[in-house]
Amino acid sequence: MDRVIFALNQALASELVCVLGYKRHCHSAQGLNAQAAAAEFLQHAGEEAHHANLIAARITQLRREPDFNPGTLTGRSHSQYDSSAEFEEMIREDLVSERVATASYTEIITWLGDGDPTTRRTLEEILAMKRSTPRPCSTSLISPK
Repeated sequence: MDRVIFALNQALASELVCVLGYKRHCHSAQGLNAQAAAAEFLQHAGEEAHHANLIAARITQLRREPDFNPGTLTGRSHSQYDSSAEFEEMIREDLVSERVATASYTEIITWLGDGDPTTRRTLEEILAMKRSTPRPCSTSLISPK
């Protein structure tokens, strides 16, 4: 059980770091398509926050405490916090974070197997949401500055 909680808290930290990154990018977007880019970044931040809420709820269902400690968030996250100033670098980093999250969830799902079907299903649902949502910034937004 401790390994499951550890993995879930890492996933929670990863989602929260992504929320922060998308929020930063939302408020840093500049240039010709800044308004559209900011709206898309904000939408993705909301999706990542929803994923974080699902993970935190599962940890609570397992009668443990979700770890929201901001002091250890980036150290527990699979994703890196991005402070890029260039729009294209923001998008690149967001895509990398999404790939890392997808790989991490796939690994956790495989590791869980049938040992914890409810946790596995929660992560499978999040993974399905990630795969069904177009990721960061459609090509119509690639030319801000």
